[in-house]
Amino acid sequence: MHQSALLGGALKDAAKYGWNVPHQPSHCWATMSLAVQNYVKSLNWGHRVQLQDRKVKYFNLKGQLTDGHTVIGTNKSGKETVLTTQDIVIATGSRPKYPVHVPGAVEHGISNRALWSGLPGKAWHVGVSCCFPERTISDVGLECAGFLTGIGLDVTVLVRSLALRGFDQQMAGLVTEHMDSHGTKFLWRRVPRKVEKLPSGSLQVTWVETSSDREEQDTFDTVLWAVGRAPVTRALNLDAAGVKLDEDTGKIIVSANEETSVPHVFAMGDVAKGRPELTPPSIRAGRLLARRLAGVSTEIMDYDNVPTTVFTPLEYSCVGLSEAEARRLYREGGIEVYHAFYKPLEFAVAQRDSSQCYIKAVCLRDGDQRILGLHFTGPNAGEVMQGFALGVRCGATYSHLMNTVGIHPTCAEELTKLHISKRSGLDATVTGC
Repeated sequence: MHQSALLGGALKDAAKYGWNVPHQPSHCWATMSLAVQNYVKSLNWGHRVQLQDRKVKYFNLKGQLTDGHTVIGTNKSGKETVLTTQDIVIATGSRPKYPVHVPGAVEHGISNRALWSGLPGKAWHVGVSCCFPERTISDVGLECAGFLTGIGLDVTVLVRSLALRGFDQQMAGLVTEHMDSHGTKFLWRRVPRKVEKLPSGSLQVTWVETSSDREEQDTFDTVLWAVGRAPVTRALNLDAAGVKLDEDTGKIIVSANEETSVPHVFAMGDVAKGRPELTPPSIRAGRLLARRLAGVSTEIMDYDNVPTTVFTPLEYSCVGLSEAEARRLYREGGIEVYHAFYKPLEFAVAQRDSSQCYIKAVCLRDGDQRILGLHFTGPNAGEVMQGFALGVRCGATYSHLMNTVGIHPTCAEELTKLHISKRSGLDATVTGC
């Protein structure tokens, strides 16, 4: 979906590169939706084949624990299967939440999971300020709003307080500024009050300003809720096995090696407390756990310095600490922040506004100036950060960064040329190539 929106932007740039685009291109939601769903089906089929090739038994059942070594699974017909095992791994993930206190939210709203049922039309998104107890996911609501705007739809986003809570807020501001300048409308410091279906079939949404309690309303074709996710733990009968949950989040309390309060019962991914709600670290943790259970390794997952990307139209990728986190841990005088506003080559030729393309390296001020965090907004941000994340995990310093020869002309090259600190007060705009 993100790529679909990017292609739409590329079509607009094509004339500047000499391409003759004779007609105004249009987007077909049904074609994209079918392609995405077919791709997901192919992934699922591939996983099933791998399980068969490795002689792993697969049961399509809803499971409940009865003790630390027994699971009862129920199929669609209600038939039960009892499975006993030495070890149990819980990785049931999470599901989108709905604001059940808002009248009409459940009846008339959808989550991103239901987005493929039809063209959203004029869409209203709620919840880019998801309240998580720890740094978690790139905000799905903001990503959806970005790609829907990118394919030409009318999108409004309601934000209670902050966008991309848990991420560096300077970078979050650049992301939303870019989205706003490209057509996504933001309603800041608002909370939803009710959703009503009109005789015409449209949805009338009422919200209030948090500062004045003044009511406002508008009509939309689709209301998409992105107010966080809930772990799938309540239906697992974990109490019977003695598995302890966090009372506030419903997540499973785990140790450093993913073990729950019950020996031989493990949990990972979205259901585990204190773990990032990101697929790659969950996959890595699962592989390490499998090796430990097989007795071939004792290595546990290191959740520090896990890179992540927000796939908004202007991508934002980061690894390590935000600037605010670094200042809190090392005090104002303990860090040095090097930064730059740069213009990607693909933006220059197309004469795109690049004022939100920005890089910063958050470093310790003393010694070799170890890099605490890297932050990047711009094209292919995830691809850029994947490589630099290795350096951060290996203890890279500012000197290492400056001694790295860049590849010209790339956006990633700008990371190797960061020479202006925020402390200096100098203009950080890159003026040459």
